[in-house]
Amino acid sequence: MADAAVAQIQDQIRAAAHVQRALRIRGGGSKDFYGRRSTGDVVDMRALRGVVAYEPGELVVTAKAGTPLAELETVLDEAQQMLPFEPPGFGGGATLGGAVAAGLSGPRRPYAGAVRDFVLGVRVVDGTGAALAFGGRVMKNVAGFDVSRLMTGALGTLGVLTEVSLKCLPRPAAELSLVRECSADEAIRLVNEWGGQPLPLSATCYLDGALWVRLSGAASAVAAGRAALGGDEASDAPSFWRSVRDQTHPYFATLGARNVPLWRLSVRSTTPFRDLGGDQLIEWGGALRWLGAAEGAEGERLRAWARASGGHATCFRGGSGPVFQALSPSLLLLHQRLKHVFDPHAILNRGRLYPEL
Repeated sequence: MADAAVAQIQDQIRAAAHVQRALRIRGGGSKDFYGRRSTGDVVDMRALRGVVAYEPGELVVTAKAGTPLAELETVLDEAQQMLPFEPPGFGGGATLGGAVAAGLSGPRRPYAGAVRDFVLGVRVVDGTGAALAFGGRVMKNVAGFDVSRLMTGALGTLGVLTEVSLKCLPRPAAELSLVRECSADEAIRLVNEWGGQPLPLSATCYLDGALWVRLSGAASAVAAGRAALGGDEASDAPSFWRSVRDQTHPYFATLGARNVPLWRLSVRSTTPFRDLGGDQLIEWGGALRWLGAAEGAEGERLRAWARASGGHATCFRGGSGPVFQALSPSLLLLHQRLKHVFDPHAILNRGRLYPEL
């Protein structure tokens, strides 16, 4: 039973806190590569599985943290609904708790919103073994400090997610993708220009001289967008967008086969294209740029460029050094204070985000 599974997690945390032994939270293991390597006894989340409540008419779903994303998406699909932020599954095994803890979103993110925008409430077990609840199962439930969203993207360093309530949305009535050949500079210009127009954009991707654009919404809006944008209609577009979301596309697979670290560059969408040494895959209307590059001096060059471009660089996969951009002293202090409040013995996913946490 789910309650028994939560109690078991509480007992495991209390025992670890007593001797200050590190714990490593793990669901499906689909994002073991992400973040710094953490050590410790595994807190297995797979027993916490299943949809707790689902009200299609209210556009709200609540599920246990260990519920596989694929299972949850099947339930939503039966009601013609979806998770708007398109959480990546990275080839299967991903769980709801892992998706929220990682805070990662797919191709629809700039047009629908990020993970944290759809988290209504969470239940967590903190670093002392106490079971806590924040937020709720309705849209207007937040008063004061929004802890539910704070847990989003924390990579389990503040607590063990046991249950999550999310807002979902209806699936678009119509959807199609267009492809056109152009340069990277032209692609960035076009997607930013289109982003300021009343077009039903839901994803963009530029790679190998081709710009992919997805339109989603009412059939009339999609038809009007198709006429306005031009280009060729793509075949098997759903498979393409899944491959970009889950990083199974040959672009990512080739980097992995060559053992080249994958960098995630988050910058202003209008940042001009720059040859950074290697092919880039550009998403999110120009705001997200993927690149294969070495660490060390080359990595520091990427971080400096991203910072100068209004963003940051993450060594997303395949690296051995620092993963995330360094925090300023004031931000680091804030993170440390939050960590101490929720995990005073620093046992949960120790060092997963930064060595100091």
